[in-house]
Amino acid sequence: MRQYLDQLRYILGHGVRKEDRTGVGTISCFGLQARYDMNDGFPAVTTKRLVWKSMLSELLWFVSGSDNINDLKKIYPYNKLWDGNYEDYLKRPGQHDNSGSMGRIYGVQWRDWRGAERNVDQLSEAIELIRSNPDSRRMIVNAWNAAEVAPEDVALPPCHAFFQFYVADGRLSLLMYQRSCDMFLGVPLNIASYALLLHMVARITGLEPGEFIHTMADAHIYLNHLDAVREQLSREPFPLPRIHIEDRSQKTIDDFIFDDFRLINYRCHAAVKAKMAV
Repeated sequence: MRQYLDQLRYILGHGVRKEDRTGVGTISCFGLQARYDMNDGFPAVTTKRLVWKSMLSELLWFVSGSDNINDLKKIYPYNKLWDGNYEDYLKRPGQHDNSGSMGRIYGVQWRDWRGAERNVDQLSEAIELIRSNPDSRRMIVNAWNAAEVAPEDVALPPCHAFFQFYVADGRLSLLMYQRSCDMFLGVPLNIASYALLLHMVARITGLEPGEFIHTMADAHIYLNHLDAVREQLSREPFPLPRIHIEDRSQKTIDDFIFDDFRLINYRCHAAVKAKMAV
């Protein structure tokens, strides 16, 4: 995870001060990229504690296609990653439904994209292309539906907006484009989440996990996270852990369950707390 730490240092040294919708303010850089080879270990942050169970349950929630925060809590009751965004969503004009719906968020777009002629399960179609035509350049999942990102349509427009698979020499790689990158709180979760998704898809397609390539547009550190970032940068990272996925002969992306996954030999420094900007 030295790539991630180097990016934090780069933003501190070269970033520009910008205002943002939360009112907190950021130091921001535009257009960063990092590559994480799965042969080097699983890219879990070690200079603070990765909230592994929250990350894992969120990913399984996305994969399920659900729009409902209650379904997330069923996977892992202590997941609080979306609580703030849901509470903010309920305060918006016209939002009186407290049934748990978050609108057309990530998983809905991944699994049920609204088209003119039909709805599309983008994730399943991308996986089928990996199997049937691994040289295809169309193995794409797009979460950014411009018609469904208005404040009344969704609790939070997708930050990690687009990803694409690539197959070469028996290895599966994944590139993700992220429009908005909360470098302290969000990005370590995003890195781990997409690395895990890569492992899951590789498992069911019979390929070896390759690289996760993370392309970031607006990569920013919130001003109220600066002390936490400096604390994190003062720590020496530990060796990366490994990921174990229980072999239950999973055939589809929907076959994975929470208890299938374990981090092996994960050593980390203590948690560094900071408030999420909503």
